[in-house]
Amino acid sequence: MEMSLTVELTSMRNEASPGAPAPRPLLAQLEHVARTRGAHTAFVEGERRTTYAQLWSWVERIGQGLRGRIQPGEPVVIVMDNRAELAAAIYATWWAGGVTATLNPALKLPDLIALGHQCGARLALLDPAFAAQKDEWGRSGVAAFELDAWLAEPTAEPPCDAPLATDRSSTAALIFTSGTTGQPKGVMLSHANLAANVAAVQASLPMQADDVTLCVLPFHYAYGGSVLHTHLTLGATLVLENSFMYPQRITQRMAQCGVTAFHGVPSSYYLLLERGQITGANLGSLRYVAQAGGPMDPARIDAFCALLPQVGFWVMYGQTEACSRLTTLPAPERLRKRGSVGRPLPGVRLRVLGPDGARLPCGEVGEVCAQGDNVMQGYWQAPDDTAATLQNGWLRTGDIGHLDDEGFLFLHGRSRDIIKVGAHRVAPQEIEQVIQLVPGVQECAVLAMPDTLLGEVIRACVVPALDAPEASTLTRDILRTCRERLPLYKMPRQVDCFDALPRTASGKIQKHLIPAHPGQA
Repeated sequence: MEMSLTVELTSMRNEASPGAPAPRPLLAQLEHVARTRGAHTAFVEGERRTTYAQLWSWVERIGQGLRGRIQPGEPVVIVMDNRAELAAAIYATWWAGGVTATLNPALKLPDLIALGHQCGARLALLDPAFAAQKDEWGRSGVAAFELDAWLAEPTAEPPCDAPLATDRSSTAALIFTSGTTGQPKGVMLSHANLAANVAAVQASLPMQADDVTLCVLPFHYAYGGSVLHTHLTLGATLVLENSFMYPQRITQRMAQCGVTAFHGVPSSYYLLLERGQITGANLGSLRYVAQAGGPMDPARIDAFCALLPQVGFWVMYGQTEACSRLTTLPAPERLRKRGSVGRPLPGVRLRVLGPDGARLPCGEVGEVCAQGDNVMQGYWQAPDDTAATLQNGWLRTGDIGHLDDEGFLFLHGRSRDIIKVGAHRVAPQEIEQVIQLVPGVQECAVLAMPDTLLGEVIRACVVPALDAPEASTLTRDILRTCRERLPLYKMPRQVDCFDALPRTASGKIQKHLIPAHPGQA
């Protein structure tokens, strides 16, 4: 059988059954959970617990307040850290027929207001911590409300209106990309997009309604939003922690709350390995963990699994434009397909295209393209970017990789990250994986550095571990390991050590913000 046909069959095996009903919109799913599991805990925040019944009552209260203030299809800006009220605000916006524009609260106020104007929003819901910003929002033409005060207002009667009927094809959310390479873009996701991806993720991970999952991922990004919606529509419990500053506290909370699952980005696991004091912790309830948000060094996954051999480690890959998830590598396949990000989720098809747009056979490296009900509607007010990214019904991910003869995807990096060393094309991820094998390296990022002779050469930016040797010794160790494992043209020309690398709020390294010299950080 021809290799490319094998990949197509792999994708077909992952598609939903013909004639299967489309999943209901997330709002309807949450309402069902609230009616059938109302007493079950939805959120744990410190000592505070919020049940599904309480959460739904907030959705109705906020939704009814919004209905008289917005038009159907109108964006609502939401600026909050992770908390139960943020989830209520998201679902309440849908209850009122609006579109969520949940923004990163770490942004400066002028940037938040600029994004609000870009969305065309006339109303913003704010966390109490940002109540002082109300007047500034108001002067910009956006009416801002402090959500907790809104919920605290007495009402004579409980809300009696029903939520607006949801058109599956209508836009549900505007999610701004994490900006790992530059200016974020607003990704438009429909109710059908969100529901399709939630169903696919739930079918691909060993999720259960009685799971207690610790969440450190911000809900305003696609990965955190995926964790939120997959758990709420299942009726599971989320333990919220908004800071990873003290990784040992995360481990302690896992033990205290009997956590059964954890989702993180690579840096989450690096910090847990480095400072989380996992050894000896009472994590007997933990069944599985999942990782996405960028490539993770397979050796670090091995190290994590060695500390917690009873815990399944699921690897996932996706991007905001695909509602956050495209593939998953199940824990039982992790060693057999080491380094892979897995096979397509149910309903997702993958292809690898060459520079000429032709489909490549198995094993050949090109741009990864995806198709499915989870793929975005387009970029907000950016028709040219949309046309360049959505072509002939396929999402051009910008990621470089190959599919093997079983349909497993292996990534080689971002197309814009490929380094051109003379006539050679170098994927940074390959070098990063080698450097991360060096004892004393906590994490690293490889990027291009201009060179008058070759055009570009390799620069390695490293964060030393706590027990790392001095910088000069660590640099020698890195270069020696690279010489042993890499061809000459892939050797780093320069190694720089940093205390930390710049990141988005979702934990992705922002390579374009790494200073030219460590002293400029």
